[in-house]
Amino acid sequence: MIKQEASEVVVFASSKDDGHQRELPKTKSILSPLSFSPLLDCSAMTTARCRPTWDLALDPLVSCKLCLGEYPVEQMTTIAQCQCIFCTLCLKQYVELLIKEGLETAISCPDAACPKQGHLQENEARSAGETGIECMVAAEIMQRYKKLQFEREVLLDPCRTWCPASTCQAVCQLQEMGLQTPQLVQCKACDTEFCSACKASWHPGQGCPETMPITFLPGETSFSLSSSAFPLEEDDVPIKRCPKCKVYIERDEGCAQMMCKNCKHAFCWYCLESLDDDFLLIHYDKGPCRNKLGHSRASVIWHRTQVVGIFAGFGLLLLVASPFLLLATPFVLCCKCKCSKGDDDPLPT
Repeated sequence: MIKQEASEVVVFASSKDDGHQRELPKTKSILSPLSFSPLLDCSAMTTARCRPTWDLALDPLVSCKLCLGEYPVEQMTTIAQCQCIFCTLCLKQYVELLIKEGLETAISCPDAACPKQGHLQENEARSAGETGIECMVAAEIMQRYKKLQFEREVLLDPCRTWCPASTCQAVCQLQEMGLQTPQLVQCKACDTEFCSACKASWHPGQGCPETMPITFLPGETSFSLSSSAFPLEEDDVPIKRCPKCKVYIERDEGCAQMMCKNCKHAFCWYCLESLDDDFLLIHYDKGPCRNKLGHSRASVIWHRTQVVGIFAGFGLLLLVASPFLLLATPFVLCCKCKCSKGDDDPLPT
């Protein structure tokens, strides 16, 4: 243990009164050698005097709804719209995950039971523990977030559309706003002319094909209406359109069962047939897409066994519980009738 000896310091003070110097009484105080330093800040000393160090341990801890940990207020972040508070680390990981996966363009409150369903804005005042997306994530992640926002704006804007050429990512402006009939659109970047409704090559005097074109292959500038919109032999096409919301989807490799992130529609990558109700993946047992799922036969059988087992388990549970439910129903109805009868009885006067 280090012992510090206190030194006696005699403090002399003088004041000027009417031009005469008067010596004040001598005062004696005990000062620590460490405290007698010219680098001390008076404001820091005042703060430390008003709030002792032992009071810091008594600060209230706030619970995070995501990790269930307790942290000081300084380590928490508040969403301005709903005033929900989370630890900064959890909220940062939540925001980065949504942006990297492209799940949402509006970062909603991670609390599913939030009554206001607030959203985290790009720039929020950092006072009172509030912070925005731009102050929370890295620059490259923020750039991706703004890109997703722009793509979403173009998708929802009826006056703008994307160029269907796979080698072009330009945004084209419709010439006649609010026109319901198909119109000619010419991309200013690659000079591709296409129909505003079906995104196929411009076909004046002809109706749009029933099957929407998938995309223009590199170097392709026209779309034949007589040919199939997507022949099955073109399995190497990397970009296609969702058959439900028409959003472009890129597939690198892997399973042929696709799910659109925009509308959550499940479909086959090769023929674009809906797989929303095909839990057992029977679609890949017959037809032109047979054995094109991208998984081994054993894994498909195991998947079907799991699905059948889940449904069988629920059915067995319902079958076992049905006698108990039948026995308990009269008692529940009897108790309910007694309670309602007791409420209808007049009060004694």
